Amino acid sequence: MGFPLEQELRAERRRLIVTLDQLSDEAFDSGRTLCSEWSPRDILGHLLSVDGFAATYLPYGPFLQSANRRQVERVRRSPRSRLMARARIWAAQPSLTSRVGAVVTLGDLAIHHQDIVRGLGLSRDLPASVPTFILWDGALLSLRTNVRVLRYRVVPTDGYPPIGTRSGCVPEVRGTREALGLWLAGRDSVSDELVFN
Repeated sequence: MGFPLEQELRAERRRLIVTLDQLSDEAFDSGRTLCSEWSPRDILGHLLSVDGFAATYLPYGPFLQSANRRQVERVRRSPRSRLMARARIWAAQPSLTSRVGAVVTLGDLAIHHQDIVRGLGLSRDLPASVPTFILWDGALLSLRTNVRVLRYRVVPTDGYPPIGTRSGCVPEVRGTREALGLWLAGRDSVSDELVFN
């Protein structure tokens, strides 16, 4: 018996590997992403580290940025072939912590996949559930960073209930779940896809 969202997590990891396999070495190592300081290689390094949560993040306590920075520095020294071999195992055999926490890890994965796709000017067909995971994770990230989820009423235009109060004193932002989730997560480049009232 699997955990909730475990199959979706595995499927999105496999889809990420398909995206990365299509990149040239230059794009993989130094291509632009929506994470302004990270290349696709760096994003993959971060995502791989999530499966080793206890070893990778717990020693840093609340300083998650420091843990992320350390992991990214480590993978910058690894050959692409070795990273991709690790990624294939990571996709097929997610750690227990990632499977148990798939409601969070899936959203992080989906946002970072879109960081790569959009940053490189690519496109992909999003499975129906993936934009919802992006929206959920964007809302969680917003609580820790820019608090947009508290400052705006977030109104998806593609079939999901609004997030936030109906109060007339709170501005609204409308758009797709994917664009709203990315914007909540701090990806300002999607702002022109949103409608602010």
